[in-house]
Amino acid sequence: MINKPFLKSLFCLFLLLNFTLVSAAIEPYGLSAKEKSIVTISALTAKGDLVNLETALVEGLEAGLTVNEIKEVMVHLYAYCGFPRSLRGLRSFINVLDERKEQGIEDTMGKEATPIEDMRPKYDRGKSILEDLVQKKLDGPKADYAEFAPVIEVFLKEHLFADIFERDVLDYQQRELVTVSVLITIGDVEPMLRSHMNICLIQGITPEKLVELVDVLKNNVDNSKIDSAKEVLGELLASKD
Repeated sequence: MINKPFLKSLFCLFLLLNFTLVSAAIEPYGLSAKEKSIVTISALTAKGDLVNLETALVEGLEAGLTVNEIKEVMVHLYAYCGFPRSLRGLRSFINVLDERKEQGIEDTMGKEATPIEDMRPKYDRGKSILEDLVQKKLDGPKADYAEFAPVIEVFLKEHLFADIFERDVLDYQQRELVTVSVLITIGDVEPMLRSHMNICLIQGITPEKLVELVDVLKNNVDNSKIDSAKEVLGELLASKD
């Protein structure tokens, strides 16, 4: 009788060797044009590839992303790759919008973030949002990093999950697409990548979409980082069986 660990290993191997075929097979059920643009814009901004970013920004606008949605992508990703990359991306976006305006193209601004009416402390709001993301209560022992440097755990709850994730210009799925794309692009953060890929699954992003996300990044991200992302995803999906 074939044991379960063997089946999991076989499944991981299948994913690693057949990513392109799998992506092609599920294309009708995969990422939308807007989602692909979010993935590409996130990666190129995180990488600092401003020349190709300008092309991706135009494609994103043509795919139906609003100006405010793209701005929000760049605001969100700074939490993972830093202010310098985010600010340079925003400046590139300004250039693209100015050029399009000169050509007579008026891009849709889209909605602004809804004002926050929740009067709870930001830490409590951030904790609640994180619990929504992972779909479980987080009342157990704190992580080692939180015990070692408590202030960073406060920053995570109050700033990342309250100040940023709470803004409704992008939904949770879109924010996780940004996050996973950036983590793959910067590389060497496998535990965080696995965690956020798992949140993607919890939030209803299908395994097929995650497979395609990695495939979309192949043109702009080093092969070693793509291979690492495939391995993390393969192991995560196998653990769900």
